[in-house]
Amino acid sequence: MMDMIGSVLEISPQAETNNVSEMESLNRSVGEISTKVEELKQKLDEVEHFYSSSSTKVPNIPKGGSSVKDIEKEKLYSNFKKRQQDAATREEAAAQRMQDLMRQFGAILRQITQHKWAGPFMQPVDVVGLGLHDYYKVIEKPMDFSTIKSKMEAKDDTGYKSVREICADVRLIFKNAMKYNDDRDDVHIMAKTLLDKFETKWLQLLPKVDEEEERRKQEEMQMQLDMHLAQEVAHAKMARDLSLDLDKVDTCLEELKQTVLQKCRKMTTEEKKCLGTALSRLSPEDLNKALEIIAQNDPTFQAAGETVEVDIDAQSDSTLWKLKFFVKDTLRAQMKSSTSTGGNNNGENNKRKREIPEVVAKTSQKKSKKVLSG
Repeated sequence: MMDMIGSVLEISPQAETNNVSEMESLNRSVGEISTKVEELKQKLDEVEHFYSSSSTKVPNIPKGGSSVKDIEKEKLYSNFKKRQQDAATREEAAAQRMQDLMRQFGAILRQITQHKWAGPFMQPVDVVGLGLHDYYKVIEKPMDFSTIKSKMEAKDDTGYKSVREICADVRLIFKNAMKYNDDRDDVHIMAKTLLDKFETKWLQLLPKVDEEEERRKQEEMQMQLDMHLAQEVAHAKMARDLSLDLDKVDTCLEELKQTVLQKCRKMTTEEKKCLGTALSRLSPEDLNKALEIIAQNDPTFQAAGETVEVDIDAQSDSTLWKLKFFVKDTLRAQMKSSTSTGGNNNGENNKRKREIPEVVAKTSQKKSKKVLSG
């Protein structure tokens, strides 16, 4: 756009003073549009990234035809807001259920720790006092009931996250004792007896633990789906806003382009000759578009027939500049396309040149069969 402004507007020394404010205004408009386009590009990248990766990350999306998915999605959306409103209540209920399980598990622990044989397991093993020099070589992770009690009462991230974690540490207490002490040792026998009692009590609580874990798993999956739906709602709105903003940018660009074209300078003879040459390089389809540009600005112009005569000198300055920038953009796109396909388009280009109406192809021949450049 800046190239367009610089090449179209005439800034001669005599006219420079009068055009400074006009140029500054145009430059500001271009800067604002460029900034807006960059913002829209970032948003577009974000939306594209979301939709390109969402299909593999959404849990519980039903398989089947698109109509089935749309129906299921509609159901999910209809309940989405209600689930959001109930989220705090669900969390509170889940916390209450966890407290109930902890309370029931605490009752089991009290029965075990109040047993007459629980003494050796209440505190960490006194390795130094008992002279157990190889204890840490045999036992990788020491455990005792006082350590379990501290973790159960912890309010930070060091605490237990589930009843099953506590169960694992209780088992570890007794298995450590059985591992380090001989089968006939009193500590080994006491540990085995208490472990059997614990496992019996644990089996009674296990169905409730399994039920709660399954429930939490389903709630977490639903929460993930809700999060995705929230993101999808946000990105859908972003996509709609992007579409509206892009339309506004297109409108601004067109208005800016028209403003520049209204103030365009006269095209030189050499530029007109280059324009005629450039037109000859267009494909028949693109050449028809160029003729449409002429027709839009000259209602009397007739583009029908195999041979069309265009008098370059008879065209308005704005029409000539429109043609120039159309040709420039079109040829640039053709060059990119040629590069991406390996550049082996010479045969096709020669064929296109033979098909081009004589209005352009015969610019070097007699005057009645060429684009007249004056």
